[in-house]
This record gives sequence, C-alpha cells and structure tokens, in this order.
Amino acid sequence: MPKISKAPDYQTVITTFEMTPGTCQDLLDALTDAYEKFISKQPGFVAAGLHVNDAQTRIANYSQWKRREDFQAMLRTDEMRERNRVIATLCKSFEPVMYDVFETFD
Repeated sequence: MPKISKAPDYQTVITTFEMTPGTCQDLLDALTDAYEKFISKQPGFVAAGLHVNDAQTRIANYSQWKRREDFQAMLRTDEMRERNRVIATLCKSFEPVMYDVFETFD
C-alpha cells in the first residue's frame, strides 16, 4: 500500500492515462497484469495504486520506488517497452511524471 510521506524515502511517480470508456477496462486489465506479473517484481518497487474517474475516461496511477533510477531501469526493460507499446494502443495518451512530496495532511 502506498504511504505518502514528506520524508525523501521514495520516488513518487504519477502517471495519467486518457482513454474512452470503451477501452477503460481493457487498459485497467493491461495495467493490472503489468503490475501483478512484472512491475511489482522489479528492484526498487515499493507500492502502487490505480484510480479511475467516474466517466471512465481517465486513469491515474500512483507508484512509489526506492530510487528514481529503479523506475527508469524498469521502463528501459524490453518487457516494459513492449507492454507500453500495447498500452499506448488502448489510450489517447499517457504520461509518467516523477514528483517529490511537498506536504501531507491528515
């Protein structure tokens, strides 16, 4: 489970996907498969979550990594490059962005 903290313990990556309601479930299936079978087993992976808006036109993916280099190394693998090619066919766009936590509120 992701834990949001100001401490610089993790690299946070938020990826947003834009798609049609007709491809939302297919994209969720592809992302779930990627996390269950590959991403979660990569060095430095900490946790992740998938979020879907009510209209099923956007998915937000929140993931945490021990180091930014761990996330970048995962993206460069042959398997993830192939998975991203498939994912790209299921959505209009997707963009992973690395963030640092500025503040948290309870």
